[in-house]
Amino acid sequence: MNGIQLLWFKRDLRVHDHTALVEASRRGIVLPLYIIEPDYWAQPDVSGRHWAFARECLDGLRKELAALGQPLIVQVGEAVTVLNRLLQQQPIEAVWSHEETGNDWTYRRDQAVGEWLRSQGVPWHEVPRHGVVRRLKTRNQWSRIWEQRMRAPLEPPPVLRPLAVLVDHEMVDALPEARELGLVDDPCPGRQCGGRSAGVALLEGFLGARGESYHLEMSSPLTAFESCSRLSPHLAWGTLSMREVVQATRYRRQQIADLGRKGERGTWAKALAAFEGRLHWHCHFMQKLESEPRIEFENLHRACDGLRDPQPDADRLVAWSQGLTGFPFVDACMRALRETGWINFRMRAMLMSFSSYHLWLHWREPGLHLARVFTDYEPGIHWPQVQMQSGTTGINTLRIYNPVKQSQDQDPHGEFIRRWVPELAGVPDARIHTPWMLSSTEQDTYGCRIGHDYPDRLLDHEAAARAARRRFGAIRRTPESRAEREAIFLAHGSRRRGAGRAAGPRRARMTGGTMGPDEPTA
Repeated sequence: MNGIQLLWFKRDLRVHDHTALVEASRRGIVLPLYIIEPDYWAQPDVSGRHWAFARECLDGLRKELAALGQPLIVQVGEAVTVLNRLLQQQPIEAVWSHEETGNDWTYRRDQAVGEWLRSQGVPWHEVPRHGVVRRLKTRNQWSRIWEQRMRAPLEPPPVLRPLAVLVDHEMVDALPEARELGLVDDPCPGRQCGGRSAGVALLEGFLGARGESYHLEMSSPLTAFESCSRLSPHLAWGTLSMREVVQATRYRRQQIADLGRKGERGTWAKALAAFEGRLHWHCHFMQKLESEPRIEFENLHRACDGLRDPQPDADRLVAWSQGLTGFPFVDACMRALRETGWINFRMRAMLMSFSSYHLWLHWREPGLHLARVFTDYEPGIHWPQVQMQSGTTGINTLRIYNPVKQSQDQDPHGEFIRRWVPELAGVPDARIHTPWMLSSTEQDTYGCRIGHDYPDRLLDHEAAARAARRRFGAIRRTPESRAEREAIFLAHGSRRRGAGRAAGPRRARMTGGTMGPDEPTA
């Protein structure tokens, strides 16, 4: 083949280790395309901070492609309409892209594109993006496939031959601002920067210095912002490939092993082993949504249907999403997340657990809020994690985080709380975790009136946790529930890496994934 090969970029905004780009370049002249789809940006799980990050990634991709010999074509519109227009202008022989495990909208979009391309007689080659396996029949061999893919050689950037005639004036010169896509104002002053150069710098900094205490410091938000890799948005938007991150990590592990023979490796060995495990779990969780897309909308464990009202208590949802629950550590984590677009995995799990068990909110609306504020929102990880932390998978242990104990364990001196909940700045360490217990005199002394300067707690967290356990206990003991759990485990349960089978749902561990890639966690 020597015709034009259209390379459709989605969430793979790089030229390094890009198999679809390399394969397309071997078959003809490549037309690189990115489609800004207004209908996608109108979905309830996306936000202005997502576009701001993606926009920076696209700026970098444009420069990289131009250096290789072919500019990136950016067009705005519905995918089939854009592709049809290009097909009328250029003799396109085939379309290339990666396999996307996105939200329901992208799933249906791809179905429509595939049907239209078939009607036009144009082949569409979708290449695996990382460790997710399309049309996977059994989980038993999934880890082996993941390992094969991660060991494959990295693809170098190809040399591209330029098109003799570019497309018409529909090409976008300046990438639109969020408001031009109808996105609401979404200030996120602490948001990470997009683009491959930022991702590479993070990877090098983590493997070279920041990551040495990763396994020890990833749980507390006091240390996690620095000690975690922070690669999650770059993996979500594809400025880095999973394969190159895994291989860079293994190369560093070998370096550390060599140093170990001289007694100089410090804590690096355990840190990097923990990090690589999280990279594996990243794809493990994405596989769940790939195999069962309904997880985005429906309880995985049908026995949980009707357990919570799909219409959440509006006042509780607002208090939780704004960081005004009256539980200082919960509120500090939510406020930090809203301002930075990131929080570490344990705190993500706590936020979701608190909304589901203590506030008894159905997971869908809180899940949408978190999707919008996570800069690293990855649907394939997010929705299985949301359900896992809400108890609706049927195969995972109920993890009901005690918000006071988490506060005392992860922020014993209230440093994180005082930074993000300044209303409590004057409250001493011993009282800052439970401000509702302050006497009137103490409130005056410390300059914080509960119910006025800072809200009273929404509920008794211990009583709410007991009620949640009773409700779940009642449905989990039924024969129907147990039978369904067996089926869910066969489809989605974790297997020991390198093993063909696992013992069954009773041995399924409570594992994380990310609500970001290094989770649980990086």
